Amino acid sequence: MSADLTWLLIKNNNSFLIKRSGVQFSAEAGNLLNKNSFKYSGLANNKTVGIEAAASGRGVVVSTKKSGVPAYKPSKAINKVTLTKGIRKSARSVAGLTRAGYRADLRKAALARVAAVLASQKPVKAAPKKAGKGIRANKN
Repeated sequence: MSADLTWLLIKNNNSFLIKRSGVQFSAEAGNLLNKNSFKYSGLANNKTVGIEAAASGRGVVVSTKKSGVPAYKPSKAINKVTLTKGIRKSARSVAGLTRAGYRADLRKAALARVAAVLASQKPVKAAPKKAGKGIRANKN
C-alpha cells in the first residue's frame, strides 16, 4: 500500500492519536516530534527514523525502517542501533544517517531529539547551600 493511501486512512483515527485542546499529537514509534502529520508519521512513511532512550539508561537507540521488507515480517523491517559514546559522536552518527539520502528532511528533528534524550540522562547536580548574609545568619 502506498504511503499516501496509508496516511489518508490513519490521519484522523488511529490508536496512537492524541487530541487535546485542539491540537493533535501522535505517540507512534518513529515519530520524532510526536506531531500528527504525514512528514513525521512512523506508520505511513516507508522510511522512518526513531530515537528513544536506551533501556540501560545510558545512550540512545536509533531505529530505522527498512524498505522492501514484506508486510508479514514486521520485526525484520526495523534496524536498531544503540549509541552510547556521548552527545557529539551520537549526533554525528545520526547526522550522517539522515544526510546520506535516508530522510534528509528529518535531520534537524533527529538531532534535537538526540540532544534532548542525552540531556535528560545527565545526573542533576545538587544546588550548593547559600551562605546567609548578616549578623543573625552567622550567629550559631
